[in-house]
Amino acid sequence: MILTVTLNPAIDVTYHVASLVPGETHRVARVDERLGGKGINVASVLAQLGVPAQSTGLLRDGPPLFAPIAAPPRRTVVVADGREATGFWEPGPSVTPEEWADFVDHYATLLSDARVVVFAGSLPTGLPDHAYASLIGLARHAGCATILDTSGPALRLGLLANPDIIKPNAAEFAELDGRGPASGPTTVVQSLGAQGLRACGLHARPPYAVAGNPTGAGDACVAALARGLLLKTQWPDLIRDAAALSAAAVATPVAGQVDLDLYHKLLPDIVVEES
Repeated sequence: MILTVTLNPAIDVTYHVASLVPGETHRVARVDERLGGKGINVASVLAQLGVPAQSTGLLRDGPPLFAPIAAPPRRTVVVADGREATGFWEPGPSVTPEEWADFVDHYATLLSDARVVVFAGSLPTGLPDHAYASLIGLARHAGCATILDTSGPALRLGLLANPDIIKPNAAEFAELDGRGPASGPTTVVQSLGAQGLRACGLHARPPYAVAGNPTGAGDACVAALARGLLLKTQWPDLIRDAAALSAAAVATPVAGQVDLDLYHKLLPDIVVEES
């Protein structure tokens, strides 16, 4: 089973418009609203793929496996016009030390059923920068493979716990400032937007750029990586699969979904070459 951890979930709101023009009033063609956050989106994609997954995290009035906190969740707002998307991320809630301690105890009870644990997204106010590092250490002690998808201090400190995979984009990778793992147990999977992915000396890229909403492409990539760790897929096939699933997510209106028909169409045409 794959367990995803979302410490800063959000109510994801997507406005679909014909075009986005700064300074103008826009009529919204459709509004999509759902519970989201990177780990939640990863679990949603895994469900589409038929892969057993559970989600946990911190959330007031959340699903059963989420630990409760007093503060309400943030919202993330995406304005999509079919060609590109513009995002607005609200600040997250404040988490108390007691709420964090309760979550860590709860999280530890879930590890016995997990084989892969995904840690994804930003940290809310009140959590230490080493929060992911602490959780990764517990997962590794329980024998779980781990994936970390975050940025800034949480990523730098998380690396010290030796996750199996990190998935920074170009900007997040640059933030590491040369402090990434030149050697050791952690594999860096760098997402390159429409240009695909780079990992293990390989570059996987789709045959063409898919138009749509790229907001959930990274989460779909992480879902593919988690499935690959679960199934012990070799890297050339794993990076090809991740590139195809990531591109197929762009064709869907909201994060946490993939176009499975497009995924199967793209998969054999993903170009994998030495980088």
